[in-house]
Amino acid sequence: MMGIRRARRFLFLAAAAVAVLLLHAPPPASCADIYALIYKGCANQSFPGGVAPASIAALSATLSAQSASAKFYKTSSSSASTASATSVFGLFQCRGDLSATDCAACVSRATSSWPGVCGASVAARVQLAGCLALYEVSGFPQVSGIQMLFKTCGTGGGGGGGDFEMRRDTAFAALEGGVATSSGGFVATSYQAVYSMAQCEGDLSTGDCSQCITQAVQHVEVECGGAPSGQVYLDKCYISYSYYPHGVPHGGGAGGQQTAKTVAIVLGGAVGLGFVVSCLLFARSLVKKKDDY
Repeated sequence: MMGIRRARRFLFLAAAAVAVLLLHAPPPASCADIYALIYKGCANQSFPGGVAPASIAALSATLSAQSASAKFYKTSSSSASTASATSVFGLFQCRGDLSATDCAACVSRATSSWPGVCGASVAARVQLAGCLALYEVSGFPQVSGIQMLFKTCGTGGGGGGGDFEMRRDTAFAALEGGVATSSGGFVATSYQAVYSMAQCEGDLSTGDCSQCITQAVQHVEVECGGAPSGQVYLDKCYISYSYYPHGVPHGGGAGGQQTAKTVAIVLGGAVGLGFVVSCLLFARSLVKKKDDY
């Protein structure tokens, strides 16, 4: 079945070329839910004494400052004033359709939430609807860039049937095909009532971004099946899709309940269309439950 779906998606790659695929400059405003918490990941270990070093605050300030002029940035910070200097690495990634103002506001919200969601953990990852912000102490164990961290699939019907799967496969093919010409690893498509979006971390090569998105597509096909909507977050990229066969509901309603599942993230244990697509996709995520790891 997977082979058939994959074959179908690539057979429709040519058709996807006529689907509207826009990689536009940021619009002047963004969805009201860019601050919605999608998931969080906290390390099991904490800094000595249960107090985060000054390097965390310094890192947060640096990331917030850089977010006013960039969609992606990574750096490190050290607490040289202590007897044993603590070096921490951090980054942020804003959704490609956000304006500079919204990106900065989102990153500021995400970094300022670190203490509240993870306390003094030696690593924290906060994914909001509009941006990702994370930090980790130097030497922290790494996971594969294509490891799935979080997923959510829509329920309530409306997405079953071969016609829906054909449309979704065509939209997914457009996502994969759009990587080569994407801006900052961001791709948004709309094809016959299927809205889809993908975002890679800004420092991924075109090949690595393409591989990550392909892996995310494979995960969402298996995990979400014929669900009318879904989101899959890997370590270095994520994709989302929503299907509105009867037209977009007024107010961007979710059109059904959502079920969310946190999966195997090991922390310390071992414009125009792009904007519209983002609004439609993330409107569905507002009713998810945000679980810790």
